Amino acid sequence: MTSFREAETEETVTCLHLTFYHPGQEEKMMFRCLNFCKREQVRADDTAKFGRDSSVCRYNLMDTRVSRIQFSLQFYRKLHTSQCGFEIKNLSKKTKLTVDKTELGHLNKIDLPWKCTICFGDYQILAEVQEGESVDYFETHLHLAEAPILQERCLPCLPSLQPVPESGISPALFLPQGKSPTEIDENEV
Repeated sequence: MTSFREAETEETVTCLHLTFYHPGQEEKMMFRCLNFCKREQVRADDTAKFGRDSSVCRYNLMDTRVSRIQFSLQFYRKLHTSQCGFEIKNLSKKTKLTVDKTELGHLNKIDLPWKCTICFGDYQILAEVQEGESVDYFETHLHLAEAPILQERCLPCLPSLQPVPESGISPALFLPQGKSPTEIDENEV
């Protein structure tokens, strides 16, 4: 029996968490071929492809509006470091892919940020990378979102709503352009 000090150190594995959302996911069931139950190992030298062609893509989206091969994720080790990362490439000739605010055309690729939103068509995917040490393989863990991902992440980005008085008529409608209402203490009147 080996002692605690002599035991092999367990290597942690990089895990890519992907949370999927589409407004018609309940009716169209485009995610029915994805395994949301458990983590899945992917060899480091394999490219994880997403699209509707099950003979080429590891992750199938059952939707005729999705390209045969929509995009790919490639695992790699960054030069002169021990850190690993992912590169995302748009493989669709028809649909642009947006990673956060960066738009990718056909065959464009960028490094996948540690936390970002990937969008194409009506699809929203929240990608979150959990760092690990293994260079032989990584894991994917798929999740299904019940609400739109962009609304959850961008609530502070929404325009602020102006309060409407009880009369239902906004005082801004009667003000000259460039003027805004000023608050006056009722004792100052």
